Amino acid sequence: MLEKRNLEGETLLLVDGSSYLYRSYYAMPNLRGPDGSPTGALFGLINMMKRLRRDISAKYSACVFDAKGKTFREDWYPDYKANRLPIPEDLSQQIEKIHVAVRALGWPLLMIEHVEADDVIGTLAVRAAQAGMHVVVSTGDKDLTQLVNERVTLINTMTNQWLDRNGVIAKFGVTPERIVDYLALIGDTADNVPGVDKCGPNTALKLLAQYQSLDGIIKHANDIKGTIGNNLRRVLTFLPTARRLVTIHTACDLSSHMQSIAMSLQTRIEDKDELRDVYSRCGFKKWLRDLDSESGHVRCVTNCETQCAPDIERQYETVNAWEQFEQWLAMIEVAPLTSFSTKTTSLDPMCAHIVGISFSTVPGRAAYIPLAHCGPDHPVQLSRTEVLKRLKPWLENSAHKKVGQHLKYDAQVLANYAITLTGIEHDILLESYVLESHCSHDISTLAMRHLSEQILKYEDVTGKGTAQISFDKVEVGIATRYSAEDIDITLRLHRVLYFKIQVEKGLDYVYRSIELPTSRVLQIIERNGVLIDKNRLIRQSNELGIRLLELQAEAYALACGEFNLNSPKQIGKIFFQQLQFPVIRKTPSGMPSTDEDVLQKLAENYQLPRVLLDYRALTKLKSTYTDKLSKMIKPDTGRVHTQYAQAVAVTGRLTSNSPNLQNIPVRTPEGRRIREAFIAPLGSRIVSADYSQIELRIMAHISADSALIEAFRHGEDVHCATASELFGVTKQDITSNQRRIAKVINFGLIYGMSAFGLASNLGISRDTAKLYINRYFFRHPGVAQYIDETRVKAKSCGFVQTVFGRRLWLPEISGGNSLRRQAAERAAINAPMQGTAADLIKMSMIAVQNWIERERVNSRLIMQVHDELVLEVPDNELELIRTKVPELMCSVATFNVPLIAKLGVGVNWEEAH
Repeated sequence: MLEKRNLEGETLLLVDGSSYLYRSYYAMPNLRGPDGSPTGALFGLINMMKRLRRDISAKYSACVFDAKGKTFREDWYPDYKANRLPIPEDLSQQIEKIHVAVRALGWPLLMIEHVEADDVIGTLAVRAAQAGMHVVVSTGDKDLTQLVNERVTLINTMTNQWLDRNGVIAKFGVTPERIVDYLALIGDTADNVPGVDKCGPNTALKLLAQYQSLDGIIKHANDIKGTIGNNLRRVLTFLPTARRLVTIHTACDLSSHMQSIAMSLQTRIEDKDELRDVYSRCGFKKWLRDLDSESGHVRCVTNCETQCAPDIERQYETVNAWEQFEQWLAMIEVAPLTSFSTKTTSLDPMCAHIVGISFSTVPGRAAYIPLAHCGPDHPVQLSRTEVLKRLKPWLENSAHKKVGQHLKYDAQVLANYAITLTGIEHDILLESYVLESHCSHDISTLAMRHLSEQILKYEDVTGKGTAQISFDKVEVGIATRYSAEDIDITLRLHRVLYFKIQVEKGLDYVYRSIELPTSRVLQIIERNGVLIDKNRLIRQSNELGIRLLELQAEAYALACGEFNLNSPKQIGKIFFQQLQFPVIRKTPSGMPSTDEDVLQKLAENYQLPRVLLDYRALTKLKSTYTDKLSKMIKPDTGRVHTQYAQAVAVTGRLTSNSPNLQNIPVRTPEGRRIREAFIAPLGSRIVSADYSQIELRIMAHISADSALIEAFRHGEDVHCATASELFGVTKQDITSNQRRIAKVINFGLIYGMSAFGLASNLGISRDTAKLYINRYFFRHPGVAQYIDETRVKAKSCGFVQTVFGRRLWLPEISGGNSLRRQAAERAAINAPMQGTAADLIKMSMIAVQNWIERERVNSRLIMQVHDELVLEVPDNELELIRTKVPELMCSVATFNVPLIAKLGVGVNWEEAH
């Protein structure tokens, strides 16, 4: 719910329709109407408009959109908004429907040719304020903060944030009168208005604090030292233009429109017939039901629609007495499902302390138990030790079913208190991920998307940036509202999300049989951690430091002088002015690019780019791993405990952070040496188990290509088999180069590689590459058929599936941007392989961990990286693990081809390869 404010006198409510158009599009999932047309942006914008009408009382209102065509700013600066991509096709299809819906909701709609929506809003706001009215502007655009004064206020409905004068100062650090100067300095990338290079918000604030205004900064430009001073002086002549571009014009000539505007601003009633037509065509069943209810009509509703019903009365309580606690304990002990969450001091679960616990058993009712708040209100709180002692039997009883969001985190936190959380029945993070892996899964977004509810965010109660406080400093009353709402919404979201999963057999299997048990195994792996040889890392870091100095000296010699190896500007000057290297590509500002792709291309013919590439790679290796890994070791375990994220990669693969184990480079000797520091304790070994050629085997299975299937069934070298077919020679006569070409083709085609891509990869002509591809498809018609059918299905459904039913969404597959559409088509071909491989390794983790627990062996899983499981194995269990782990990995699924898992053993991770 929006915070309601009482505004005395008449109020004009202006909605920045163009701002919310895009925000609704990107915030909502890939919703489709009964006819398959996109409806997500329409749904989001209607929801926002309905909520505004309900929560802000205004006699006059209007929703303002940008009109088609150029505006006066492009007359001043031809490159204004020149970097903007074309409007996404899915959004373009919804715009006319949005205009119809906005009018039907009773909102006057304004579009003025040659004038941007911001300027229309600014002009109307100023005139209304001058007439003594209050003005509320609903927007997410920071540019409009320059309008704020004692009569003009901004509201961002997506963050529930009101901005008056003090709010603008708190958010941006400057008054509304200085917003224009602030924006001119930092620039506006969205509108392609360049500012001062390297001048970010903090630097801009410092300059404005010292010189009061942009004019003052320009006047004292020669007094400003360092890089910022140099960059400022380079754009002095453009800064007035930048200021003019970011200034909202509040005196636009709207004279030819004023009569219609004056008549239209009077807020009107809804056109229910028009709305019914929109809702019917778009499949908005709940809103249709609401209309019918208002008209006295009776409709039959499904179970899901009943569960999604809004406007549930809320009853949230702070539990600070033992009598209350016992009442809630009695409730959760008999509840069929309890929504549960901890509130803590840290995002790192291994070192987090519990601040409070919240419960909900029925929608609308929830409790928060504060346990360690130390804020200014000095609250009365129950003993954390005693509460956890009394809750432990319930937390550890698998018969007491729990639902939460990201319960792996809560399980890890409770483990700090020697409590093993069981009974995890559902997790809305995983439910949302299984339903829509490509969307955001934070609870506030989910609440808006699935419940049409605006809820408090963490930053709303703790603040942001340097002013942010830890949760234990939050006042208990505020903490209760936030925590109880959070857990209440979790329960309500579960009812909606799981209903959608249950009706899809494949999704239900992925959720219940893969994702939920994987979460439990990941918590165990994170807790186990991996032992690190700190001294070895220190030695490697020192050696890398020496090598970097050598590379720096080599670069200086090749450039005939010293320069900053990390400065694109200095590198560009040396490359293209001093050494006259060919320009491969230019940046959006027109300068020759020196990004990594350009360096790779130049390195084919020049030594200096090769040196810079080596320097960058080793610098990253040193800063990211050899310097940092030793600092991540937990003192009490001597181990590094990474955090795995399930709900990030759209393919179903896991990601890890602190440290990121997935990105440790393995193609260079220096990168591989990092893995030497991942060691086994005395009397144990590191065992690495991974699938062999797993994506090619999956391709053979899902394409049912007879040649691929036969090659794998007979244990042949599949690349030699392909080379033999491509070049018409016996397997004994295949050259190493022919096998290399076949390998590139085998892997390239499952990644959707085109003839152009294959030609670039192999250094051959496009005609030759096309010949190879045609010959391959002639020999592998099953693969060709799979690729063709997958493209058609992906465009029709908007997603592809893994063997086990996971949906891999492709939002750009029908988009208007040809490059993105082609990338989505390539992804559609490979995603089922990547996704199925991700499913298989998760299923293997589950099988191996279940076997470890069942047989009570001492070996333990310590890492999962790509298609690889890493175990720490006592010497006396090595032979058992050598036999059992490959057997488990290869038996989790039955394919048309055999699955092969290979094991490596060593005293460290690298040696195990």
